Amino acid sequence: MTRGRSDEAQKKRLLTSVCVVALFLVFLYVYYGSKNTGESAIEYGSRSLRKLGSSYLGAEEDKQDESSIKFGLDDGEDGITPKSFPVCDDRHSELIPCLDRNLIYQTRMKLDLSVMEHYERHCPLPERRFNCLIPPPPGYKIPIKWPKSRDEVWQANIPHTHLAHEKSDQNWMVVKGDKINFPGGGTHFHYGADKYIALIADMLNFSNSNLNNDGNLRTVFDVGCGVASFGGYLLSSDIMAMSLAPNDVHQNQIQFALERGIPAYLGVLGTKRLPYPSRSFELAHCSRCRIDWLQRDGILLLELDRVLRPGGYFAYSSPEAYAQDEEDLRIWREMSALVERMCWRIASKKNQTVIWQKPLTNDCYLEREAGVLPPMCRSDDDPDAAWGVNMEACITPYSDHDHKSRGSGLAPWPARLTSPPPRLADFGYSSEMFEKDTELWRQRVDNYWNILSPKIRSDTLRNVMDMKAHLGSFAAALKDKDVWVMNAVPEDGPKTLKIVYDRGLIGTVHNWCEAFSTYPRTYDLLHAWTIFSDIEKKGCSGEDLLLEMDRILRPSGFVIIRDNKSVIEFVKKYLSALHWEAVGPTDSISESSQDGDEVVFVVQKKLWLTSESFRDAE
Repeated sequence: MTRGRSDEAQKKRLLTSVCVVALFLVFLYVYYGSKNTGESAIEYGSRSLRKLGSSYLGAEEDKQDESSIKFGLDDGEDGITPKSFPVCDDRHSELIPCLDRNLIYQTRMKLDLSVMEHYERHCPLPERRFNCLIPPPPGYKIPIKWPKSRDEVWQANIPHTHLAHEKSDQNWMVVKGDKINFPGGGTHFHYGADKYIALIADMLNFSNSNLNNDGNLRTVFDVGCGVASFGGYLLSSDIMAMSLAPNDVHQNQIQFALERGIPAYLGVLGTKRLPYPSRSFELAHCSRCRIDWLQRDGILLLELDRVLRPGGYFAYSSPEAYAQDEEDLRIWREMSALVERMCWRIASKKNQTVIWQKPLTNDCYLEREAGVLPPMCRSDDDPDAAWGVNMEACITPYSDHDHKSRGSGLAPWPARLTSPPPRLADFGYSSEMFEKDTELWRQRVDNYWNILSPKIRSDTLRNVMDMKAHLGSFAAALKDKDVWVMNAVPEDGPKTLKIVYDRGLIGTVHNWCEAFSTYPRTYDLLHAWTIFSDIEKKGCSGEDLLLEMDRILRPSGFVIIRDNKSVIEFVKKYLSALHWEAVGPTDSISESSQDGDEVVFVVQKKLWLTSESFRDAE
């Protein structure tokens, strides 16, 4: 009897222990599941999705003849053309494949958080890519049109209000009914970016409190931009800002900027160079951007130096510029010593803002004593290499031309848009070639608008991307339209992005075998000139590119494809699966060019909603 009671008690203890362990495991699953993968309902590489295109071919399939993976067009074969693509889980409505922290968690990447490596690009391998359509969030509406969108957006399109509460005292954004309003405030300029911009202009003694300085200040780099109100309010002064911020704790700030119709890009000052060439910006700006400029021998400040033009400015609004406590004074002394060794001088200092100016020539660099840090960059360093290149703590000297001319030699805006810039000579291009390219794209854009005219009004388009910009002439032809253009230049081609910036335009370097650093549904128009032909030569998947274009294209947005006929036939096979429809002549339009016959094909993305979205909309 005693033994029986003992066994029974032991069984009860065992059962209790099992229950406790089970409850503990359930707690861990719920806690860490919601914390780490709450935004991702599908694991990377999940077999629940069909894998399509050459990027997803298995070992056995790789043995097939090479001709069958070139867009599946040879011999009239349909290949693996789907009637429909799978739809990603609703919680993937904001997926950014190369900036997805779930990928970092799942693949256990060993990254240095102290230098922001986890905010840099880390793209999934082909076998880990999603091959599904990104759904819009519940209740999604066609975005409010520019210029009204600068000040308000639909809350349903970006259903995140934490910034409105977190920054309520700084007037970043305010929730009002079904909309989110943007009063124009920022961390440093609570009462409006316009007044703050006028203050900077006055500090520099520019006429009429206008920061554009009679057209001589055109391109601005705003690092740690928040929701980009600074850049948004610069537009009325004919100043184009590249607003940059990471997908960090304020993770939707760039999404809000683009929804508003303000130029912006996801990125971080970490370990890699910014994706811009040297001497791109007249002004860099940091308003309490929480960046440690002294780290790693000033490497981040030296990266700003690389992208600033001769005589360019750095406007720095931060407690270090005015506060009197011991730590702020220490930082100010060390920053002042660093920029002095970099040959920057204080152009103006007032209240909470200091503006430094970069030298016009190499004279100061040549006069520094031997061994002074930071050193000059090596003579074989290419200052325009900007894709996956590690930053270095060194000063980038000017070219002989810039040194002799005491500046970049650029015309004021808007004349610089069509004036051949001096750096054309770096590519062996003549002024006549530049002017011919400008006129060619003017004619082509006129043709595009004739095709689009039945479908668009003057305010239909705002955010435009030229996926292969070359000299920026496509964007230049849109000067009189109320749009801005993100000019993407291939990472493996001529480094012509510096010509784009010299024309007073903005852009970035990119490789279209990978996803672009932006949120879904951020562009109204994509211009794809021979992009499909280019990635085919690299062995990349055309299906992947179509899905990526669909991801970044807004519902009701347009794609203009200019490529060879086989590419157009390939795209046509996927129209139904992508919910796209042809615009204008369904047989496309053939044009002859110096590169051979090119075909123009225009499509529009339909607005489609998931069942959950329909329920919310009702």
